[in-house]
Amino acid sequence: MSEMQNYDSRVSDPSSRKMETFSYLPEMSDEEIRTQVQYIVNNGWQPAIEHTEPENAMDHFWYMWKLPMFGETDVDAVLGEAKKAHEAYPEHHVKVVGYDPFAQSQGTAFVVYRGPMK
Repeated sequence: MSEMQNYDSRVSDPSSRKMETFSYLPEMSDEEIRTQVQYIVNNGWQPAIEHTEPENAMDHFWYMWKLPMFGETDVDAVLGEAKKAHEAYPEHHVKVVGYDPFAQSQGTAFVVYRGPMK
């Protein structure tokens, strides 16, 4: 087995903090984000958009952007709402969430827009 990598996160360094499922991977391309949203839709999960100030990302609930998109199957509609949230709150992190109605929990969540780190 290969050696595990240590992620040196510090409270004093906001840029070192990791958030959500894909934070430890390289930043996703637009096509990779589209693929993840398609996965949410294909699994019958309910997409939703959330946002928050970067300084509150780790210790607060995120704000819901509108209501969850119950029954939405159009990937472009989901990505469009994420973009609208980013345009309305350009200083905030914006993430896409996939709620699994059977497990009654988040199936996935990932940040698609990052606000500036202060």
